[in-house]
Amino acid sequence: MTEQNIQATEEQVLYANILEKGMYIGLLLMFITFALYVFGIMKPAVPLDKISEYWNMPVASHAATDGHEAVVGYLDKVNADYLNMERPPTGWAWLKLVGKGDFLNFIPIAILSGVTIICYAAIVPGLFRRGDTAYGVIAILEVLILALAASGLLTVGH
Repeated sequence: MTEQNIQATEEQVLYANILEKGMYIGLLLMFITFALYVFGIMKPAVPLDKISEYWNMPVASHAATDGHEAVVGYLDKVNADYLNMERPPTGWAWLKLVGKGDFLNFIPIAILSGVTIICYAAIVPGLFRRGDTAYGVIAILEVLILALAASGLLTVGH
């Protein structure tokens, strides 16, 4: 039986270090933004005491169909009651509302979601420097696919 080297590569360590820092930053910001929201330091778009009124609603509205009545969704109702935007906020439209306590909470979520893109982008040079061309190409494709998915350019439905 041969012994295997179970040592992490430089790229694996770099990826893990960036992921760890990004996770801690996102988690810290999540606590901060949630506290700003819950303690009323930043005024929310939807008052805290009204949120439970929307819990039983679907996210999107549905038109009437055979045998089923029309249903107003959470996004349309909140938009009509509080936001008064041309369209309900979907995708990256929350950025326009980041000054509201409930939408400020989306920043750490976006950070936590995007840190993987940064991790992959950071390891690309090392992969090519080491001669791991296939892994380098895969990492670049991963960055491009994740960035495209996060961009909101690819949508289904509306």
